[in-house]
Amino acid sequence: MDLECTKITDFSQHPIPKSQMALLHADQDTESVESVSNQIITKIPKTLNGRRSKLIVHLDLNNTVLLSDAITRQGPRKALSSFLTTVTWGRINQEGKWEWLSNVPSLNPPCDGAVSYYSQFGKPLDFMETSDGSLFKKVFTDHLQTVEWKDPQNELLSITDEDGKKYHRILPSFFELIDCLSSQGREFAIILRTFGSDLSRTLKTIQVTLSGQHPQYQHLQMKHLPLRIAPGKIRCNKKNVVLTLGSERISTQSSPRAVYHYFSSLEGIVGFQDHFDWWARNNFSNHGGKPFWIDPSETEIQHIFIDDNIRLNDAESIVHPQVFVEDGAGTRIASTSELYDICLVQTDLLGAIHDRNYFIKCVQQCEENYSNYTAHSH
Repeated sequence: MDLECTKITDFSQHPIPKSQMALLHADQDTESVESVSNQIITKIPKTLNGRRSKLIVHLDLNNTVLLSDAITRQGPRKALSSFLTTVTWGRINQEGKWEWLSNVPSLNPPCDGAVSYYSQFGKPLDFMETSDGSLFKKVFTDHLQTVEWKDPQNELLSITDEDGKKYHRILPSFFELIDCLSSQGREFAIILRTFGSDLSRTLKTIQVTLSGQHPQYQHLQMKHLPLRIAPGKIRCNKKNVVLTLGSERISTQSSPRAVYHYFSSLEGIVGFQDHFDWWARNNFSNHGGKPFWIDPSETEIQHIFIDDNIRLNDAESIVHPQVFVEDGAGTRIASTSELYDICLVQTDLLGAIHDRNYFIKCVQQCEENYSNYTAHSH
């Protein structure tokens, strides 16, 4: 009998278009729900879109699966406030004053001439406390409330913010992703990729969750997912990319495909710290960004990179996508726009917070689009 992923989601606070509904795990008792007036029960088949390819999902940490940042010392409140400056849009009018062009946050400009608040002013200490930020106060408070930690205190599973409240350290949508993929029997790996310093703690939080200590995901201990608790490193220079993890050392100097094949062979969950200094030396453009390889000729495996700093403007994007050419010997640099929502996903942090199905939907969309992409790449 085919395994199905099922989920009940309360959309009374954050309604989501029915066309975007997806279902996750089969571990919830739907019969115990007395009222479904504000609930929607949906199902997706065992295989996402009928595909059985192996999935390698590269995931950023900060503002993707974490609502915090150890380097900038931002807790959930400041991290969310800071993120909102990058997805709210306006312009300087003829009187030289700022005016909003949309009251709805969005990843991309709502119209020509719109610039993000961050592009115009940088990130204020607390955007939500400014008169400009007041327009988005409800969005801010609603999403914070969604990630409040209501279970007994656990320093690895929750984080205490400056307001004294506790919040999920890792967004539940991350655990829903691994729950669903494992329930579907999919072959997959989750590769955490960050420039920051949150990797060790994040891997420990995942370890605690996979051991059954997360009150909402105790069933994950039955999945027996492989986890490498020690993080690795990725270092770049003009000539090659070197990956190290424990005693393992992989370099593109031996073969352009070496790191790609290594990533493709992984199972379970592993984490790598990428090379921030190399990105800085390349003016924070995608040419110095996190290296990422695609091979359209390999239809049995798909790599997907999800990061809030992926941008359609390559000069501002954080991932360096390289596509293997037909003869397999070398690569070409791909623009972000070529692979956008195919292999590269710009995280909608608000979506990842209020929709626990968010990452599953990202993968589902990428799988659909990748089929078309590979068909036209030959």
